[in-house]
Amino acid sequence: MGGRRPRPVSGNPPGPRRPRKRRGRRSPLSPRVWLPTVVAVALVGAGWSWIAAEHPYVLPTLSEVGRTLVSDPVLFVENAWSTLQIALLGVAWGAGTAFVLALLMSEIPVLRRAIMPLAVVLNVTPVVALAPALVVAFGFGMTPKVIVTAIVTVFPVLINVTTGLRSVPGPALHVFRTLHASRLEVLLKLRLPSSLPYALAALRVVLPLSIVGAVVAEFVAAGSSSGLGTMIRNAAANAQLPHVYAAIACLATMGVLMLAFTALLERRLLFWHESQLTNPS
Repeated sequence: MGGRRPRPVSGNPPGPRRPRKRRGRRSPLSPRVWLPTVVAVALVGAGWSWIAAEHPYVLPTLSEVGRTLVSDPVLFVENAWSTLQIALLGVAWGAGTAFVLALLMSEIPVLRRAIMPLAVVLNVTPVVALAPALVVAFGFGMTPKVIVTAIVTVFPVLINVTTGLRSVPGPALHVFRTLHASRLEVLLKLRLPSSLPYALAALRVVLPLSIVGAVVAEFVAAGSSSGLGTMIRNAAANAQLPHVYAAIACLATMGVLMLAFTALLERRLLFWHESQLTNPS
C-alpha cells in the first residue's frame, strides 16, 4: 500500500479533561463585594453634603443628623422599638393569614375563585384611606396600627405562596400519584417544600414593607404618642429637620437589618435550591 505513513505523536497523549470546579461564594471581605457599596455610599454622602451646604433649609448636614442621634439615643431606641413591635405583629398576622388562605386555595379551587378577587380589591385600596376608619373602629391603641400593617403584607405572601404551592414539578407529582400518596402527603412532602423559596421571597418583600405600614399607621393615628412615624410627624410640624432625618435613618437601618435576616434565613433553609448554588455576580 502506498499510503502516507502516520506521523508519530510526541509527548504523552492528552488525558481526559478535568471538570472545571465551580467557584464558591465570594467572601464578604473581598474588595469586589464591599468596594462598590463603599463607593456608592461615598458618592451619596458627597452629594448630600453639597446640597446641605447650598440649601440648608432642604437638607440638614450629616453631622447634624449624627449629633441628633447621639444627643438622645434612648429616645430613638424606644420609638424604634415601638414601631418594630407594630411591624412584627402586623407581619405575623398578615403573613400567617395569607399562608393559611393559600393552603386552602391550593386544595379547594372554589375558594381561590372566591378569595382572590377580594384580595385584589383589598390590595388596590389605599391603606391611608382605611387607616382613619380603623382608628375610629378600634381606638388609638396598637390594634388599628397592626391591622394596617397586616393589610399591607397580606397580598404579596398570598400571591407568592399560592404560586409556589401550584408550581410543583410534574415528574415528582406523577411519582407521588403512582405511589398512591394521599393529598395530605402530597401537601406536606411535595407542595410545601416546593413553595418554600416563594414564601421566603415574599418574606423578603413584606418585612421591609411592614415598616412602611407601621409608619403610615402612626402618621394617621392622631392620638399616637410613640413610634418613629409619630416622631417624624411631630418633628416635621416643628421644622426640626435633623430629627426627621435621624428617625428616617433609624427606619432605614431597621429595613436593612430585616433584609439581612431574611437573606441569612434563605441561606440556611434553601442551601439545596439553585438560587443559592449559582455564583454571585
